[in-house]
Amino acid sequence: MKGSILAVDDTPHALKLLTDLLKSEGYEVRSAINGELALRAAEMNPPDLVLLDIRMPEMDGFEVCRRLKAMPATKDVPVIFVSAASESEEKVKGFSVGGVDYVTKPYQRDELLARAKTHIELNRLRNHLAELILERTEALKESEKKLRRSLLYSIAAIASTVEMRDPYTAGHQRHVAHLAAAISEQMGLGEEKIEGIRLAGVVHDVGKIRIPAEILSKPGKLTNLEFNLIRQHPKNGSDILKSIDFPWPISEIVLQHHERLDGSGYPAGLKGDEIMLEAKILAVADVMEAMSFHRPYRSALGVDEALREIEEKRGTLYDPEVVSACAALFREHFYAFPE
Repeated sequence: MKGSILAVDDTPHALKLLTDLLKSEGYEVRSAINGELALRAAEMNPPDLVLLDIRMPEMDGFEVCRRLKAMPATKDVPVIFVSAASESEEKVKGFSVGGVDYVTKPYQRDELLARAKTHIELNRLRNHLAELILERTEALKESEKKLRRSLLYSIAAIASTVEMRDPYTAGHQRHVAHLAAAISEQMGLGEEKIEGIRLAGVVHDVGKIRIPAEILSKPGKLTNLEFNLIRQHPKNGSDILKSIDFPWPISEIVLQHHERLDGSGYPAGLKGDEIMLEAKILAVADVMEAMSFHRPYRSALGVDEALREIEEKRGTLYDPEVVSACAALFREHFYAFPE
């Protein structure tokens, strides 16, 4: 079975159209015409996904989402808002109460189905990974290599799910992971720490799964609201990963990878030694990759321009030792991003 979906809309015609569409794609669908019925249905039999209208009488979609997130049985069920409300304020509020995505009516059939599939698969991967860690805790000492292979495959699956939504940055996480590991080796870090940095790189942008695809691929300048939504992705990623008992502080590295030495970064404005070394390495690798490759809002700037950027801001935004190691990789060892 593809999964079970709870569709919630106070308009009978719209609810029937949505239900019929999902059923035709092989999903098990239950429908609710108001918030109270939706909460009762979700608590009795938690679905894999909730598609939720916002503007409903008596109890709006925001309140339904809040209550779903407050109930133990449904707190981890992903909620996608499907609403005619298209203002940025509505979208930001939807994410603030726990929604994972937002689709504007009238929706495109393929877009809605793609987003539903993505969030169901991501949630299953996350749950599977958490279960995998719990099941193998006792066997960790004897089968560490096997466990790490399983972790790697699961992490790669999560990363690829994110990149499916943003074709303009396909390969970004893999490139960043490769460069971050190379910088770590250049700095002489131990094999154990390098492995953790590499895996953190593979999933450092997983929090972007909660950002609408049209914002990620927007060719023009972002509004303040849209930019603030983008700035939430380190926290979103950390929240997704923190319940998984990795052998490394993956969620904390992901949380800090946009912090800067002078405190101008986000989400917490950490300074200097408050930032983990692993996050400082990831920050430099992230900037190098982003400037070297094409983005929807600009052409690729190239490696030389990227090196100029990190060296000009060495000691201000970026760790001096990390910058030196990165520059040596490109200039002395002729490092190239993997294809």
